[in-house]
Amino acid sequence: MIKHECGVFGIYDHDEAARLAYFALYAQQHRGQESAGIVTCDADGVHEHKGMGLVPDVFDEADLQALTGRMAVGHVRYSTTGRSVSANAQPFLVRYKGHDVALAHNGNLTNSHALRQELESQGSIFQTTTDSEVIAYIIVQERLNRGSIEEAVSAAMDRIEGAYSLVLSSPTKLIAARDPHGFRPLCFGKRKDGTYIVASESCALHAVGAEFQRDILPGEILTFDQDGIHSDTSHCGTAAKKMCIFEYIYFARPDSVIDGVSVHDARVRAGEILAKTHPVDADIVIGVPDSGLDAAMGYAR
Repeated sequence: MIKHECGVFGIYDHDEAARLAYFALYAQQHRGQESAGIVTCDADGVHEHKGMGLVPDVFDEADLQALTGRMAVGHVRYSTTGRSVSANAQPFLVRYKGHDVALAHNGNLTNSHALRQELESQGSIFQTTTDSEVIAYIIVQERLNRGSIEEAVSAAMDRIEGAYSLVLSSPTKLIAARDPHGFRPLCFGKRKDGTYIVASESCALHAVGAEFQRDILPGEILTFDQDGIHSDTSHCGTAAKKMCIFEYIYFARPDSVIDGVSVHDARVRAGEILAKTHPVDADIVIGVPDSGLDAAMGYAR
């Protein structure tokens, strides 16, 4: 099995944020089956629970009830940078000067080694072997010199390179960011009760009763707070679009829509094109694994 993706999720302003996060992570279980985690925030501070295994194995009813708060960040992981161990499970929770930041990341940085060496030389102590922790530290470092957490995220994006779709929470804000190339998918939706949802795939929005609004633009930073949604597009258009093609071929769920393209339709079309370019005299077409079934349908047609 190819293991190069993760699933991220965020929810802003709902009484049962953790429970909705659970359902959304379950809907994105195909993106990561090694570990799962949820961090919530309320007036008493932050609450976290994560562990190795599938979503239903990591969380039970008592765990969800203990995760109080109206804002949550969630993650399901396949190991990319860093081993498959409990220490590398996300979201990461970083505490600094009385503040807390929870971060979930899907992607891989190309300059993580250099950034890690730079941070370690300045006294940073790492608890994991992932590049996601590097991102968290860079954001916190920038936050110490910026007026807001979203400004810190923007400054961090000037330093990190590679693929990253991020969802992070501060005590009062939920922030989503996508790298300027748009390598990894990220979208947001809204429930009828006004709750905002961010997820790697649109299928997770539907799982929690949210209506798809749009894909987050490559390079865009979206901030959700008590005043609504704020968009920072200063990083948009600074790099060529380079979507990971394997989202359409393998990683994503067929009922998801990524960057305006139905995953199911893309796979069927790919099968049709393959049949035209490489026809065979056969009586049956078989898709292997399940993600190949849609392409097999297109080929057979």
